[in-house]
Amino acid sequence: MKVCVILEQRYRRTPNGAVWGDPACSHLFSFWSRYLTTFDGVRVVARVEDVPSVPSDWRRADGENVSFFPIPYYIGPYQYLRVAHQVKKAAQGAIAGEHAVVLRLWSQIAATVVPLLCKTGHPYGVEVIGDPSDVFAPGAIHHPLRPFFRWLNSRRLRLQCAGACSVAYVTKNTLQQRYPPVLNAFTTNYSSIELPTSAIVDRPRPINRADNREFCVVTVGSLEHFHKGTDVLIDALGECVRHGLNLRLVVLGDGKYRAGLESRANVAGLGNRVVFLGRVSGCANVRAELDKADLFVLPSRTEGLPRAMIEAMARALPCIGSTAGGIPELLPAEDMVPPGDAPLLSRKIREMITSPQRMAHASARNLDKAQQYREEVLQQRRVAFYRYLREITRAWLRQSN
Repeated sequence: MKVCVILEQRYRRTPNGAVWGDPACSHLFSFWSRYLTTFDGVRVVARVEDVPSVPSDWRRADGENVSFFPIPYYIGPYQYLRVAHQVKKAAQGAIAGEHAVVLRLWSQIAATVVPLLCKTGHPYGVEVIGDPSDVFAPGAIHHPLRPFFRWLNSRRLRLQCAGACSVAYVTKNTLQQRYPPVLNAFTTNYSSIELPTSAIVDRPRPINRADNREFCVVTVGSLEHFHKGTDVLIDALGECVRHGLNLRLVVLGDGKYRAGLESRANVAGLGNRVVFLGRVSGCANVRAELDKADLFVLPSRTEGLPRAMIEAMARALPCIGSTAGGIPELLPAEDMVPPGDAPLLSRKIREMITSPQRMAHASARNLDKAQQYREEVLQQRRVAFYRYLREITRAWLRQSN
């Protein structure tokens, strides 16, 4: 049996038929190969744009036993409205056949697919990887219809989870409380992170008592939206510097708001203290930047369970985050602040940086926590989810035929 996976990712297809994802895309061939532990093949249903070529650092998303069913390409709600009929028609063709179906939510395409599945009674599983209530929270996105989108997509996600035969969440508790499954559904939790043994350091970081040196703060995330709170971090950094701390911020990630964030740093007099590296390709290169830093900060306005933070914890980095999404499942209360609170974030950074003992404790604690997200641990849960969905789908197909 094959599995059909629907998600909201965007891809590019070159004239030779190959499908590609940018360096920041986590849903590439190695990701889809996970499903092949249980299924004979994977059909990915996502937006695909035909292009003459892709940049040299882009990576293949398709491959052996992994194919793509392209959905008409669109960006944003207005473009979607222009192609909504074509999207629905394509989605109907995508789920035709004797496939198991997985929806990676939340997703506009999935919202089109679910009524088609319910009409025939076709069972489906969902993997909840994000929270629209946070994605469309105040400050996270700027759009006149933001409150409506927040209500609509949150309601859809609740109904989609309630209608699924199996539900997997990236969090242990947070998303389950907002978007509960039906009582008899199979449920589990696992992150989409790839954390092999090589990504985890052997020991916590030693205490560094040099008070006069420059401390490096690092953050990782897309700058395509304000979801990761990089603007808040820049403001907090400025406050720390005004209090006499010698700090430098390194930002890994790119997007349309990068220029505005660079301007924000310059206006605050932090031009020489904030370094934007753009997209850093390759896990080894990202880990090298994490290893050079003293503190990882992620003041997100919205999160599922942040892979970047888990990767930082696996390098034994002390971390500070917001209370968004599943971050409270990773960090203790004393290492978190509410989203958007730059003054409190500044205070937390100062408290951490000026206390070698606290830095050492956070390093050891975070490294220990990261062990829970080792690839071999998470894969066992994924396989259980895949197998349950396969057997439920197989039973339904026998009854239908």
